[in-house]
Amino acid sequence: MTKKTFAAAPAGEEEENNIEWLASLDEYEKLVMRMTTPRVKVDNAGCATATRIMVDSARKHGILLEAVQILTDLNLSIEKADICSDGRWFMDVFHVTDLNGNKLTDESVINYIEQSLGTIHFARTKSFDGLTALELTGTDRLGILSEVFAVLADLHCNVVEAKVWTHNGRIASLIYVKDCDSGSSIEDSQKINLIEGRLRNVLKGDNDIRSARTCVSMNGTHTERRLHQMMFADRDYERKPSADSPLVTVQNSVERGYSVVNIQSKDRTKLLFDVVCTLTDMQYIVFHATATTSGEQAYLEFFIRHTDGTPISSEAEKQRVILCLQAAIQRRASEGVRLELCTADRNGLLADVTRTFRENGLNVTRAEISTATDTALNFFYVTDASGNPADPKLIESVRQKIGTSELKVKELPLLCHQKSVRDDEPAVGAGGAVLLSLGSLVRRNLYNLGLIKSYS
Repeated sequence: MTKKTFAAAPAGEEEENNIEWLASLDEYEKLVMRMTTPRVKVDNAGCATATRIMVDSARKHGILLEAVQILTDLNLSIEKADICSDGRWFMDVFHVTDLNGNKLTDESVINYIEQSLGTIHFARTKSFDGLTALELTGTDRLGILSEVFAVLADLHCNVVEAKVWTHNGRIASLIYVKDCDSGSSIEDSQKINLIEGRLRNVLKGDNDIRSARTCVSMNGTHTERRLHQMMFADRDYERKPSADSPLVTVQNSVERGYSVVNIQSKDRTKLLFDVVCTLTDMQYIVFHATATTSGEQAYLEFFIRHTDGTPISSEAEKQRVILCLQAAIQRRASEGVRLELCTADRNGLLADVTRTFRENGLNVTRAEISTATDTALNFFYVTDASGNPADPKLIESVRQKIGTSELKVKELPLLCHQKSVRDDEPAVGAGGAVLLSLGSLVRRNLYNLGLIKSYS
């Protein structure tokens, strides 16, 4: 039998085009497609408390991360996971809920999960066409974000999307901007050099023991995965773990030829993603794994090998894995009060808001910036200047200066085992920017991923 070559249908094609494309394949090609395309089943009957998602596919490096990434991008809470690899095949079973601990019932969400996981080999990151991506790393200090956004505003750069993480005295950010005048990406090399130079000076500060880094990114990697990579490259893990660090152990299973990683940590959303992301980017393959939650604790176990099939070979490597996993978990364990800014977008908005934070002694430990339909929806995690919980009176004073109807105090993200009532929760606002139900939350995430045109 002569094998025919064929090209996989591009991700994002309309369903009818995919059907027509599949119909044109001969039987051999269809057999190959069935063997290499993940099989996905979403089951609401097999578990009383969660929706089960089962993925069966050929194993390749990074495919587990892709699956977890799809689920976490929808802000789903993974209560339990079982990963099993047998030879060249794997079966992943995820028990998921929405952030309120409920099963998934929205058919559009379920259909999206089935389609996305079913085309996982062709998974794409969110499209940021027409924007310029800036990568920044440097020394964290009070007010640094205010200075960064002030520089961008002064250079007529409009911030459309951004994520900012801080950890171990370092800051990493991925900022997507467009030119205020043209409304498109920044192509002028002289202006790019000017932006990079001025931001590098801000990030260096006066006493930077490490080099600051700014560059225009052409990477295209998933934003949060890229932030992990940036902080890893910045060696943010090179510090003795604190008393509240997650418990991580690494042992070798000689008889089976695996290294066994055990993690006990406070449970939170995206925990599994952060761990799998780190193991994948450190060039380890996960062959078997379990993840469970009990109360506020999460327990994870991974059987891993290097990509060349060998286990961890030295005590120094074990210690490095432990430190890197602890750092990956703590990067997103945000400190401080979670503030939500929902207001009409305008040039210089972020510079003004973060300057008000700085002038009142509030330090931003993490930030998520997004805009849609001319509305800014931004989240900031803030502490006082010393990293301690901010005085509620100070928070209220800042709200008065920025606008109490625009700046809200929010709870930290709910986990499936936490039930609480949010105070001062606004109704759905203009442009669908404030989203409360699971359906609207997921629609917003689909919009942010570039998969639908509107989430209003």
